[in-house]
Amino acid sequence: MASPNKGGLRTGEVAEQAGVNVQTLRYYERRGLLAEPSRSLGGHRLYPPDTVALLTVIKAAQRLGFTLDEVAELLDTGRRRHPAPDLRQRAVTKIAEIDQRIADLTAIRGALTEVVDARCDSLTDCTCTDCPIPFLTIGHPDGEPT
Repeated sequence: MASPNKGGLRTGEVAEQAGVNVQTLRYYERRGLLAEPSRSLGGHRLYPPDTVALLTVIKAAQRLGFTLDEVAELLDTGRRRHPAPDLRQRAVTKIAEIDQRIADLTAIRGALTEVVDARCDSLTDCTCTDCPIPFLTIGHPDGEPT
């Protein structure tokens, strides 16, 4: 859909084309992910057409697990072309974080399976015969039960 506004797309048009809401645009603007748009004579924000593509990149990076702070750093690095950790290294680091989360979730799943298999019925006053709850070590920094 082409905008009748010369010089840019209005907020609603950008939001619709990028699949985000208007508050997201304003938030990204405040965070510095999007440059402050120009204004029409009537005071409406007019975003450059490439804003939709930039929003698509931001949302894709978020789906890959990057935080908005990390996305902002990556965008800033790309804009300034100054030396900084590149996307590849950040992706390697993100993979390590994801692997750790998977390991943590796998341990949690295993512990919950023990609770279900033992037919535990209370966190504090369980009546099952082989209650694993007092022996769970998940969440303890030293790996020891409390």
